[in-house]
Amino acid sequence: MSNLPAASLFLTILFLLPRLDKVSTADHAPGRTIPTRGTCNNTCGTIPVMFPFGTGFGCGHPSFSRYVKCNAGTLQFSTGTGVYTVSSIDYPASTIVVADPLMSTCSSMQNSGSFSLDRTSPFTLTGSNIFVLLGCSTTSPVFDPSEDLCDTGSGSRVCTGLYSCKGVNGIGLPQNAPTSTCCVYDSFMAVGSGYSLDLPKLQCSSYSSIYEFGDEGDPMKWKFGISLQYNDSYYTTACKDCESSGGLCGFSGLDDSFSCICRDGVNTTTNCFGHGYTWSGAWEPKIQTKTIIGVLLLLWTLLLV
Repeated sequence: MSNLPAASLFLTILFLLPRLDKVSTADHAPGRTIPTRGTCNNTCGTIPVMFPFGTGFGCGHPSFSRYVKCNAGTLQFSTGTGVYTVSSIDYPASTIVVADPLMSTCSSMQNSGSFSLDRTSPFTLTGSNIFVLLGCSTTSPVFDPSEDLCDTGSGSRVCTGLYSCKGVNGIGLPQNAPTSTCCVYDSFMAVGSGYSLDLPKLQCSSYSSIYEFGDEGDPMKWKFGISLQYNDSYYTTACKDCESSGGLCGFSGLDDSFSCICRDGVNTTTNCFGHGYTWSGAWEPKIQTKTIIGVLLLLWTLLLV
């Protein structure tokens, strides 16, 4: 009679086993969104965030975390001259496009601030950028004939296009003003340091950057922004292994050492296999099933004693 309670419990668990397995699988079916308890996410607003970038401290690669951050759903790029919005990221091409809120475009022109790029940063300007200085003084150093800083060939068409925009009124010029106060250059090296655009020093009111022409004859269709190339050599085997296990690559806040951030909030030095969530996003019921079978075997042993 003493074995009856154990036998009853054994039969109850045996009856519930398939139901527990179904509940586990249904609640965490592949394709369902699984919350991440950590501070790292794979999107910021509508922009996918992949290594080497991250959405918060300890996410991505430490060399990039000081420059790119997610703030209230907006991915931002920071330099010594300000904070700019990241418009897009092209991961295969390893490029990002950033937008300066004070940069002049065809639809809106205004006095701009300066722009700089840290020499030690993992970013460089791409060759697709065409920088345009607007509303420059006739005594500006960019017009020094001995320096030859302005493109007077195809660049003159860009100046003519921008000065045909109604937005030019925002910098105190009439529409279709003479382009003698406009300077186009194709390389950032043209401004001296190679990484700094100092408008007060250059005696110019504003600047614009065009990284792609939708229609060269229609400045309203030009794509304005600053295109930057980033160093993609930081993508290591350890990071690839972490991502294949469903984790996000990050780093330790103490010594910047590699850390794999798992979906259950655990940080490891290797990968996330064994931390609950598989690559497909499904909870692994095998771990739970093995635990229940172990309990059943223990109860069966007690029944035989």
